[in-house]
Amino acid sequence: MLLTLDIGNTSTNIGLFDGDKLVDTWSIASEKHRSEDEIGILLINLLKIHNYDEFVDSACLCSVVVCLTERYKNALKRYLGITPFVVSNKTTNLLKYMVDSPEEVGADRIVNAFAAYSLYKQTSIVVDLGTATSFDIVTAKGEFLGGVICAGMKIQAESLKNFTSKLPLIKIEAPNNAIGKNTIDAMLSGIVRGHACMIDGLLKECEKELHEKPIVIATGGYSEIVSKYMNRKFDYINPYITLEGLKLVYDAHVLNV
Repeated sequence: MLLTLDIGNTSTNIGLFDGDKLVDTWSIASEKHRSEDEIGILLINLLKIHNYDEFVDSACLCSVVVCLTERYKNALKRYLGITPFVVSNKTTNLLKYMVDSPEEVGADRIVNAFAAYSLYKQTSIVVDLGTATSFDIVTAKGEFLGGVICAGMKIQAESLKNFTSKLPLIKIEAPNNAIGKNTIDAMLSGIVRGHACMIDGLLKECEKELHEKPIVIATGGYSEIVSKYMNRKFDYINPYITLEGLKLVYDAHVLNV
């Protein structure tokens, strides 16, 4: 069984594949102070609870948190006896990088782009609504063209709280109206509906530069909320595209599938 790990700034999403089937998923906090031993104990206990520990024999991970990458690698080796395949532009050449500095492309963006290229077989934009909201654009020929990175909705909510004297920290949820009748509703409208308008506008601009209409795949916890307020609806909402992409990268590089 293959363990896939997407180590993000806020959370680490974990998937377990039995062959081509995603049989289980978990999400844990990406706590930067967490030690190698804590990570190892957490992972092995998580697998033992579900009786998976004896069957996991491989792992593939991507990480945007430098301080956690080595700890996860070492924890997997020490506690599960697995040397994971770590995705980066140095370890994978599955895409053609049509960007100024390929070494700057985040591993999660590589995985998302390769997943879209492999799964949908046409020019695609993956909109990942996580800590940051990112657009990853890949052509039908497997060319990674670049994308867009902007502050995610959680960052916006925290910024309003941290940089103003009276605004509260709010939970991101669907706003009732565009015109908020109170502070929280006004903030939700600005963050959620504003995000939907931003995505609509950026998709339109990207389509102009691509000279074609790509398919748009959304992932990340806020996808369903934002999609309600968009004019240009997502073609697909795939919450597991990064985990699926890790499986596809592992298959291509390690299993040569």
